[in-house]
Amino acid sequence: MNYLWGCMILVGVIFAAFNGTLPEVTEAAVDSAKEAVKLCITMMGVMSFWVGIMRIAERAGIMDGAAKKLMPFLKFLFPGIPKEHPANRYIAANMIANVFGLGWAATPAGL
Repeated sequence: MNYLWGCMILVGVIFAAFNGTLPEVTEAAVDSAKEAVKLCITMMGVMSFWVGIMRIAERAGIMDGAAKKLMPFLKFLFPGIPKEHPANRYIAANMIANVFGLGWAATPAGL
């Protein structure tokens, strides 16, 4: 996959050099890097908030309760995971966050 992306970037730069649009390619690369940094900073704040909420839910026992309620479904989907494995709590939290449409909240549980 890395070779594929590398080849596509190289072909794009060579194509831009032959067509005289290399300054636009450079400007687009710099703008994309700026947007990536903004996205990372935004995600850091949101992820920190939701990881904190997840820790509170874990200490309050909410995650264990959710995992117990979803255990038949989790056992069907993931038969290789033992019943008391901690991954069940995180899978259950991820599924609940996705059902409620909390996409950013599902990321910490999934990680």
